[in-house]
Formats: sequence, C-alpha cells, structure tokens
Amino acid sequence: MEVYLVGGAVRDALLGLPPGDRDFVVVGQTQDAMEAAGFKPVGRDFPVFLHPDTGEEHALARTERKSGRGHRGFVVDADPSVTLEEDLGRRDFTINAIARREDGTLVDPFGGAGDIEARVLRHVGEAFVEDPLRVLRAARFMARFAPLGFSVAPETMALMRRMVEFGELAELTPERVWQELRRALAAPAPSAFIRTLRDCGALAVVLPEVDALYGIPQRAEYQPEVDTGTHVELVCDMAARLAPGDDIVGFAALVHDLGKALTPSEVLPGHIGHERAGVAPLRALCERLRVPTAHRQLAEAACREHLNVHRFDQLRASTVHDLIARCDGFRRPERIDPLATVCEADARGRTGLEEREYPQGDALRASHAAACAVKSNDVAEGLSGPAIGEALRRARIQAIAQATGKRP
Repeated sequence: MEVYLVGGAVRDALLGLPPGDRDFVVVGQTQDAMEAAGFKPVGRDFPVFLHPDTGEEHALARTERKSGRGHRGFVVDADPSVTLEEDLGRRDFTINAIARREDGTLVDPFGGAGDIEARVLRHVGEAFVEDPLRVLRAARFMARFAPLGFSVAPETMALMRRMVEFGELAELTPERVWQELRRALAAPAPSAFIRTLRDCGALAVVLPEVDALYGIPQRAEYQPEVDTGTHVELVCDMAARLAPGDDIVGFAALVHDLGKALTPSEVLPGHIGHERAGVAPLRALCERLRVPTAHRQLAEAACREHLNVHRFDQLRASTVHDLIARCDGFRRPERIDPLATVCEADARGRTGLEEREYPQGDALRASHAAACAVKSNDVAEGLSGPAIGEALRRARIQAIAQATGKRP
C-alpha cells in the first residue's frame, strides 16, 4: 500500500507551524481492499477511510471532472490507476499540492515548496476556475498566512477575477460562504481576507454590506484612516489580536459599522444614528448567510451599543444598567465581556491609535459584575410580582453606582 502524507500537514511543517490534523492519500488500492485491511469507510462524496489504529483519514487517490455549476458539480474517479501526481493536480494551491513519503522525502510536482519559500499563494492549474469556493479559500488562506509575508500570485488573482465576472460565485451555498468567513475571522489577519475578496471583486458578491463601506468617509479627528472600509479592516485585525481565534467577536467587529454605508451624503463625514441604521443590513446579512444565533446576537448588540460603551464615562448608573439589560446581559452574562472586547477593537482599530488605553471596557465589565451580584432573593422580601423586578433594578443600579462612582 502506497501511503503519502498530503495537504496542510506537509505545508505547515515546511512553514514551521504547529502540526494539525494529518491526512493521507493511498495510491493503487480499492475500497474493498481498504476495508479488508481494517479501514473504516466514512466518505460520503469520495472514498475516505479512518485508520484502524490511529483514526487518521486516508483517502484513495482520485481525480475530479467538472460536470455542472458550483463547487459540488464534479464527478470523482478513485480508480486504482489514479497516480499520486494526478491526485495532487486536482488540488487548489501549489502549497497544498505537496506529498511526503514515509521516508520524509517530498513529492512536489507543482513547485509548492518553492512557493512556500517565496511566500506566494498560486493555483495549481486551469481547473482552479471550476470550483468557485476556491476564491473564498484563497482569501481565507491569506487571512492566515499574510502575516508570514504571503501574497496572491498575479495570475491567480486574474483567474479569481474571471470567476467573479462569470458569475460562478452565485452558485455558492450560504453554508459554505459562512464556513469560510467564520474561519477567516478566527485567523490572525481577517483584513487580508476582506482585501483579497475586494481585489478580485468577490466582496461585493458575498458581503455587499461590507463592500459598501469602502469610499465612505469618516471624521478624521476620530478615525484618522478616514475610509470606513479601511477602518473595518483595522477593527477586525484588532479583534483578532484581542480575542485570538474568537470568530464570534470577529464577526461583530466586521459588521459593527454597516449603518455608515446608509448615511446621507449631505451629512458626511458625520454618521449620526449609524448604529441604529446598521441593524437592518446586519439582520439581512445574517439571514442570507444563515449566521448562527450567538454570532447574530453579539453582532447586533455591538452594532447598536458601541457608541454608548465608548462614552461610558458620561452615562449614569441607570443608563448602564439599561444598556446591559438591552444586551440581555443578566440572562446571558457571558455576552458582556465579548461586547466590551468588540468595542475596544473599534476604539483601537484606528490608524495610529492601536495602543491607546480603553478603560471603558473594564468599567463595563465591573459594572456588569456588580449588578449581577445582586439577586432577586436579596430584594424580594415582602414583595411580589412586578414589584420584585423594580426593586431588583433599583438595587442593581445602586450596585453599579457604588462600583463606578456614577450617579444613579
């Protein structure tokens, strides 16, 4: 049995990155032979098996032939005659088309090791255009690898633009778009995902609400970068820095300023009311991509409340209490800490202000902790019905006032 380690495990080892899951390709075997050797079949669309001892995935070498539109329109051939080079040739990027033999030597027919050395993301062949998901994968890989110095090869960017122009991305399902977006937002440089999609025209197709922010000016004394799209890139990267790997915080950072695209031109560069205006496009985006509830709820809270958190020092204790209540922070106490993080990312995601202090975040957290320490049982004696709720609210406001020195 010819077995080769392939894909991300080989790539990441060459990059000196921590190892992740290991995937293997098996050449010259059939499904019956694999099962006879004790491998457990798990593949739905093509022959994939779990090793009987390690549980690692082993797939039969295969080729793919385009048979329809979209990322699922392929016919798979896993005949024993398929060679390793043919299997590698169906892959997306050269850096993912490298195999390693058991003795550690590489099989690299498309120059992937050289592209890793040169820090270039390059497509393997013309078949790249047959799968529209690869446009999003390119952007997602850039979100991960741009900090290492990677860039997209010009010829690959040209193919991506062609795919967008031909309308191929319209075939992508919301679930696949969300999967790539979510992984990009958990990467070290989400801005590279956004920029890559914008450079090839795909951002206007998959995230038109975000694309609409480019070219929208802001007041330079508050946002020195001026352009709202650039600001969102900076906020996403700051969110990745403050909450590494947290795609819920990352999504809220991405969409917190959608309302600025709706500001009437005659009032620019001001954006009065943009936080309320942003709720409708945010909800439309979430419906279209079927965004999970936890992501939606934090994103809406951040969209609606981020300016209130920024001016926390000006709020009375009662206003802070009601802000927390609007965010469902008493029933969902886990929501307030990430909300504070998103707001900090917004404040620090500005050119030249990346290292500024943001005491508002800790003040919100302290207020929330003080209010949550007050329980219904503490105030319920002798009361019933709505009176308990009113007494609880008053006690929590007082607790916030004592914790922060604010007026009730």
